[in-house]
Amino acid sequence: MVLETQEPSKLKRFMPKQPKETDKMPELISLQEACDILKCHPNTLRQWDKKGILVAVRFGERKDRRYRKEDILKLLKSKK
Repeated sequence: MVLETQEPSKLKRFMPKQPKETDKMPELISLQEACDILKCHPNTLRQWDKKGILVAVRFGERKDRRYRKEDILKLLKSKK
């Protein structure tokens, strides 16, 4: 096989890239999942939603909260 005779550095471009942890996250994240990621209580996220710190997407008859992946990542970056 041709790939076996090439240098290891040249083989890298043929290997599939490993997905990043953030690539595995869905676009909308539930309240509990967001709490687990941010390590905070659900009531904290509810208050942040009221104050506009981390605004939730509301949907359904029960008006369940979902959070955008981008918003959570931005909040994590700003905390550092």
